[in-house]
Amino acid sequence: MSWTKVLAVDSLPMDSRQVVKTGNHNLLLLNHNGQFYAVKNSCPHLKISLKKAKITEDGALVCPMHRSAFDLKTGAVKEWTPWPPLVGKAMGMISQEKALSVFPVKTEEGSIWVDLTDS
Repeated sequence: MSWTKVLAVDSLPMDSRQVVKTGNHNLLLLNHNGQFYAVKNSCPHLKISLKKAKITEDGALVCPMHRSAFDLKTGAVKEWTPWPPLVGKAMGMISQEKALSVFPVKTEEGSIWVDLTDS
């Protein structure tokens, strides 16, 4: 594993998020309900930033543009470009359905660490 220290734990309070650049990675760090997550800050559909993405009750991260939804823990696609109505599915054909890149996270010695192995 290739753990990289990315941020102090107290810099990411409960239910907040922050974009962090480390090396050639642009990550979105989230503290959702006290659990830390790290995902690529780019929707797999049209590469839109996910910083303003909504998190649903069932743990999906929803892109603010075309509302593609991804499982926050695994990155699996829950829904692919459902919006806008009637046109969303056509918009989905612009880019093949792809999972969101997620990265293992740990906290140690007051810092958030992300494993960037194979990324």
